[in-house]
Amino acid sequence: MKRVWIYLFLFAVLAAIGTTEATAAIVVEDVDLGGTPVHALGRYRYRDDLPFSPIATLAIHRTSDYRNHASTTNLANRGFATLGIRTRFGNSEAAVDFEQIALDIRNGIRFLKGKGHTKIILIGHSGGGPSTSYYQALLENGPSYCQGKSKITECPFTGAEFTAADKADGIVFVDAHPGVGVNQLRSLNASVNNDAKPFGPSNKTLDPFDPANGYNGLPPVHEPDGDSTYSDHFVDKYAQGQSTRMNRLIKDAQQITKKIGKGQIETADPDDLTQHPFPIYRANARLVQLSTQVQCCTQHPTRLLQDSTGTLSAPQIIHTVRVPQPDIKDDDEDQNTFEDLSLTSFLSANAIQSKNSLDESQMDWCSTNNSTPCAVAQIHVPTLVMAMQGHYFIRDGEFIYESAAALDKQFLVVEGATHGLGNCTACASYHGTSPYTNVPLNLWNYVRDWVNARF
Repeated sequence: MKRVWIYLFLFAVLAAIGTTEATAAIVVEDVDLGGTPVHALGRYRYRDDLPFSPIATLAIHRTSDYRNHASTTNLANRGFATLGIRTRFGNSEAAVDFEQIALDIRNGIRFLKGKGHTKIILIGHSGGGPSTSYYQALLENGPSYCQGKSKITECPFTGAEFTAADKADGIVFVDAHPGVGVNQLRSLNASVNNDAKPFGPSNKTLDPFDPANGYNGLPPVHEPDGDSTYSDHFVDKYAQGQSTRMNRLIKDAQQITKKIGKGQIETADPDDLTQHPFPIYRANARLVQLSTQVQCCTQHPTRLLQDSTGTLSAPQIIHTVRVPQPDIKDDDEDQNTFEDLSLTSFLSANAIQSKNSLDESQMDWCSTNNSTPCAVAQIHVPTLVMAMQGHYFIRDGEFIYESAAALDKQFLVVEGATHGLGNCTACASYHGTSPYTNVPLNLWNYVRDWVNARF
């Protein structure tokens, strides 16, 4: 059932979300996009006080509900139609069968085209990056993109599920990450020797929370400015250890899957492995959260979207202004904290083959379909990559840009921006800079202008 509302936003509200227009009449329509295990849901917005726009944007994640994503209101206020989606997996990571997300994006695009929009721009924020890029790579290249013996899991499609009209026309990555599997890999505590006993004896030489290895922030009181300092040797060995552990987890999950198929292990539903749990403990040990020196910056000069002016700087090496988080140690050592995954969600979305978690040349990017760098190498529509300076995906964003096959592509970093696309107050306080105040305004104005210049 569809419901339509008209919201009248006053100036103060609009200013808070980054627009300077005094009032805006926004029509909001809820949409059922179908699917299982639950129906995907969409929320469609457009300004009814402006001429109809042929351009619409679509924002989607994997498990986060993007019906009210920042893009949906900010870009609607700037004259585009927008659609934010909550996928068929709801908010449950265990329910994820990643390849199926393509059907939700397809249904969203068909809805938008049914409304008369002829140009569709995908918005890939955070985990929306691997989701939207996977879809577009599939649509541009067919099912061969997401199938083959090299894949941990394959898409189930024949090609008949999609038409040429289902393709998007452009893609905007807003602090997109390189993949859920990469994030999971880099979060694993490399010191764990045995995943059956994750809190048992560990490899102390790979303990990221040992001051002898460079950790700053001893319990019970963590230093608020505890920026850990690890040697290059430790970082390299730790990254190798993370890959060793991930590869071991993949092997374990694949063996369990085979045994279930042979009836050697009982499970609630042998045909639905989202029902078979595959928890991962001690997975809150990401070095970039402990040390601002790890993945600190861009490797090549690029431009900064300056907070005070909303204009691009001259090309320069851009350093992160993120704040270290030594207190992740608490979650990593909490025996009640774990990644609540299923066999399917782990293998389809949370796993990737590699030899070193931080060395891009040692990553098997295309071993998983949840991989932004693999996908963009097969995407040719105009591509904008924006990284947030107050987070730890700056180098990842740069690598996504470098990997992209599109001839029309751009990369920039948004000054003082959080991963949530807001002003990083903590960053300014920690680094002693002037407050960041214009992130939403600058960010969405730039997206608006980039889209309008092309479509």
